[in-house]
Amino acid sequence: MRGIIFAFLAGACITLQGVANARISQDIGTWQAATITQLTGFIMAFIILLFVRDGKKQGFKLVKPLYLTGGAFAAFIIFSEVTAIQNIGVTFTISALLIAQLLLTFLIDSNGWFGVAKQKMRLPQFIGIGMMILGVVILKF
Repeated sequence: MRGIIFAFLAGACITLQGVANARISQDIGTWQAATITQLTGFIMAFIILLFVRDGKKQGFKLVKPLYLTGGAFAAFIIFSEVTAIQNIGVTFTISALLIAQLLLTFLIDSNGWFGVAKQKMRLPQFIGIGMMILGVVILKF
């Protein structure tokens, strides 16, 4: 249950962040909005880290360097989301974003990429993805 609550919270925050960034970018530019978002996100995460302290500093040595660059994707995520919101609106952007995430995670799970346990995909998973895509197509028109 805790995972579902955090997933909904994350989804809500992603949407709010996208809308705020789209609005900010109208005044200062998209890359500037992405920079501010990254900076404020870093500051917030650092403040929370100071209070939570749930990890180990030595663990950084165990992480593959490639994975440490994962945060750099955020710059492209923010730019792409802001540009999409400005061109196609919030609802369609978030719908397309969710489908893209689902398709990529489907590939990751089914192929066992990034060290995740390989999952066997069956007909219900294919039907579910197809229904989501059909829903977005219907939403667009």
